[in-house]
Amino acid sequence: MIDWDDVRYFLAAARGGSVRAAAERLGVNHSTVLRRIAQLEQRLGVQMFEKLPSGYRLTSAGEEVLEFAEQMEASSHLLETRIFGRDQGARGLLRVTLPPFLATHLLMPDLADFARLHPDIEMEILSSGEVANLTNRDADVAIRIVANRKTLPLNLYGLKGPELFSGVYMSRDRLAAWRAGAANPIRWIVIDDHGIPDWAREAEVHTTAVPFRTPDAETQIAAAQQGIGMTKLPCFVGDADSLLVRVPGTDLPMHGTLWLLTQGETRKTKRVRLFTEFVSRRLAAYAPLLAGLSVSGD
Repeated sequence: MIDWDDVRYFLAAARGGSVRAAAERLGVNHSTVLRRIAQLEQRLGVQMFEKLPSGYRLTSAGEEVLEFAEQMEASSHLLETRIFGRDQGARGLLRVTLPPFLATHLLMPDLADFARLHPDIEMEILSSGEVANLTNRDADVAIRIVANRKTLPLNLYGLKGPELFSGVYMSRDRLAAWRAGAANPIRWIVIDDHGIPDWAREAEVHTTAVPFRTPDAETQIAAAQQGIGMTKLPCFVGDADSLLVRVPGTDLPMHGTLWLLTQGETRKTKRVRLFTEFVSRRLAAYAPLLAGLSVSGD
């Protein structure tokens, strides 16, 4: 019998292109990966990798093994999700992934309420904007901002939530200084390599051509609070911050629609159903805040 664990190590090396990549992905050391691959090669009687200066390359035999290994992986995930789907107890582990903004600036009180209501459910919050692979059980529920429903994988079950709008914000004190004629330049605050929108240089409160770059959302907010310039934020973040104000003359573009996403048999479990129904109700109550209708412009 082929050991499924050996196959997992083979898949990680094939996909990562090196033993080091496989070791990092699986959280083990170099030698463990090499030993597992050697065991599988010995069992099958073939050499599956050719070692090159640039990394590991599959041999023709390895290509054939990869095809069957991926089928084994898919069957393993299907078995796991079906068994998981039969679990109707309001207990056990529940993994939820959602963007950092939603976790820290909107839903954490609600997540705390859910945890208090269901003390036997172990919650793991994965705060990320990346698309979680629900098929591979990286998470049980994903809360995502989706611009186009058609871009979502067909195997995901989606529960549609409210629309999310964004606004352009700056420090309340900085806006007052601008109105008083302060000469300090107003920069456009961006995350990573995002550019400056053309309108930002021509708007009523216009920015300089020199941006201020930040590595993450929390630093972006802090930079705006300190009066460095103006930036685009979800309305539920900007409107709730007493230090920030909407920049006059700017629109509220739609950022996307919130969706609660689950996959296959997983969505049938009691803890997943309890969570999605609970969060769906809370999100519906937040609809005016998410649409930027909770406050008037400054």
